[in-house]
Amino acid sequence: MGKDNITIKEMADSDKPREKMLTNGRKALSNSELLAIIIGSGSQKTNVLELSKRLLKDADNSLVELSKKGIAELKKEDGIGDAKAVSIVAALELGSRMWAEKRNGNDDVVKDSRSIYNIISGDLNQLAHEEFWALYLSNANKLITKRKIASGGLTATAVDVRMVLKTALENNAVGIALAHNHPSGSVKPSKQDIELTKTIKEAAKIMDIRVLDHIIIGEHFSAGNVNYYSFFDEGIL
Repeated sequence: MGKDNITIKEMADSDKPREKMLTNGRKALSNSELLAIIIGSGSQKTNVLELSKRLLKDADNSLVELSKKGIAELKKEDGIGDAKAVSIVAALELGSRMWAEKRNGNDDVVKDSRSIYNIISGDLNQLAHEEFWALYLSNANKLITKRKIASGGLTATAVDVRMVLKTALENNAVGIALAHNHPSGSVKPSKQDIELTKTIKEAAKIMDIRVLDHIIIGEHFSAGNVNYYSFFDEGIL
């Protein structure tokens, strides 16, 4: 048996992911070692640590890229079945929600574009497809609720403007903040993005509902590195 195919049982205790965490703490483990603990076991051909390394390699050694993979895509990897794929997706989703919760805290009042980002980025970060959301606000700009309006290409026909306003009326909202993501990472608005924003703003104005802003969220990298575009900040809205 080659060195790469050594089983976990044959490793020294100091090299086994679980034992290593118990002895040295979670910070001592690499991403592949943490992933190995989540997966739990390897296959007949590959031990769990090598399987984890292979999964990360196929995702450009990026947890962000790995989090974009769905269950079906993860299962294409030899040794990954339903249970392991579900465990990986669930663990990464928990991490995403934890980070969103940490950013949001109890601050659910829209003060500026950054506060909109803080409220909605946990829903839009790390998606492999576009989604369009609306935040519904009280007279004091306090968040009443937030709703996903559409998925996929965000043209005027894909986003139902009537649904945006219907939800506002149902929740007695007097303000709306719009947000969608660009999985490519670029936050530059397209012509369709601009036209859609103007359409919603004009329709809302008839009902005496304010559209405060529309932000486009790109890829999220770390706590100090946010990537978004604000229509209001840029003077378009």
